Amino acid sequence: MTQYTDHHAPHGLRVRGTVVVVPGRGETRATYARFGRRLAADAYRVRVVDAPDPRPDGLDGGRDRFAAGLADAVADAAGDDGVVAPVVLVGADTGALAIAALLGRAALPPGLAPAAAVLAGPPAATAATNGTWDDELDARTACPTHRGTLTDDTGVRRGTLDTPVPPALAAGIGHTGPDLPVLLLVGDADPLADRAALRRTATTWPRTRLSVVRGAHHDVLNDLQHRSVAAEVVTFLETLRNALVPVVAVESSAW
Repeated sequence: MTQYTDHHAPHGLRVRGTVVVVPGRGETRATYARFGRRLAADAYRVRVVDAPDPRPDGLDGGRDRFAAGLADAVADAAGDDGVVAPVVLVGADTGALAIAALLGRAALPPGLAPAAAVLAGPPAATAATNGTWDDELDARTACPTHRGTLTDDTGVRRGTLDTPVPPALAAGIGHTGPDLPVLLLVGDADPLADRAALRRTATTWPRTRLSVVRGAHHDVLNDLQHRSVAAEVVTFLETLRNALVPVVAVESSAW
């Protein structure tokens, strides 16, 4: 069985970059099919990997194993002209924490040199839903399509949001951040996020911005606002080509 799920740019379009998506607790690669298709439609090569399994040491098998897996995913995404840059890592929930912890290291394995990262819905260490599947769905999303996707996917592990986040993993969102562009995404209705801590992170990490999505819950990439969120991610990807300066700027507005 393949370790990845790929979403390709439309035939005939030049690929604009490589995006590797890391799911969070309980999620499968299928959880990000809609998100992957939407970014791929904008001519990005999107590869979704399996979610890391949080353990007390921070990651299943440790950060070295996780890093090696990402490096393999990037290398295997190469086409006839090699891996299309920029390479951007996108993580959700504990996938976001795993990427943050990885990028906080002094060195990455050969073949893994991301240009930027998107960290969506990083949870606080003490966050939990402590309820039924419906309660977990309410914490995750208000989108009926995404709720159905999660409910119908037999690979989704229910109740995993009740699992405490290992402190070693939660420490990935801390005072020392990576020296590369980072987009932090969080819903203002996310019951698992520490938005105050994320605001502090956005002001202390060197090249980081925080985007708060109105009305969005924990699964910020897949909630009702998924079109606007995907557009925010694509806008971020496009700024990497322009020294992080948005290509479109509003000079005047009546509202």
